[in-house]
Amino acid sequence: MSTKIKILLVEDDRNITNFISTTLEGNDYKVTTALTGREGVSLAASFCPDVILLDLGLPDIDGYEVLRQVRAWSRVPIIIISARTKESEKVTALDLGADDYITKPFGTAELMARIRTSLRHSRPATPDHIYRALNLEINFEKRQVRLSGEDIHLTQIEYQLLTLLAENSGRVLTYGHIMNTIWGPYMDAGNQILRVNMANIRRKIEKNPAQPQYVFTEIGIGYRMLENENV
Repeated sequence: MSTKIKILLVEDDRNITNFISTTLEGNDYKVTTALTGREGVSLAASFCPDVILLDLGLPDIDGYEVLRQVRAWSRVPIIIISARTKESEKVTALDLGADDYITKPFGTAELMARIRTSLRHSRPATPDHIYRALNLEINFEKRQVRLSGEDIHLTQIEYQLLTLLAENSGRVLTYGHIMNTIWGPYMDAGNQILRVNMANIRRKIEKNPAQPQYVFTEIGIGYRMLENENV
């Protein structure tokens, strides 16, 4: 029985499909391809992939619809690979449940890194449930944040924001997702309260808030936290 990690590639451009498939197989992944959205949805159920690479511009149903249908029953990591570069389209994909978004053209090293990150996120949390990166440590069980061995005092909202990002480290979380998670769906749609709290967090954990090491802004989309070294 094969123990190879299985990748489902949903892409209608045969040249791109052949290139990505060859690259993945050369890195010891098992690859299955779908040229249409409906075939992709079907294979997501029958092939049981560990990661799905999904193009948005498909010939039958849009990639967003594939994302909706798969997310209705599965939490498999889904990485969007698309030539669409508008921030609004990236936000839509991430809000619908995509784990990552890569804009074409992209390098093979970047693709492989994104796949590895998605696979780490799909694994169960580590037993000690601790985030560690550079000099920052967050102990989720003890609700303790330490920087270079010193306790960092955060407000309740700041702690909730930081731990939300830490538990999804390496992934971009959209403004909308963060606002809905922390303040609920009925909060005013503006992002000002989020930006103020993020600025406060950066002042407490970043050596230079203008050049952050831990929490990065994806302009027009959301925030991403440095990946957890403790996985």
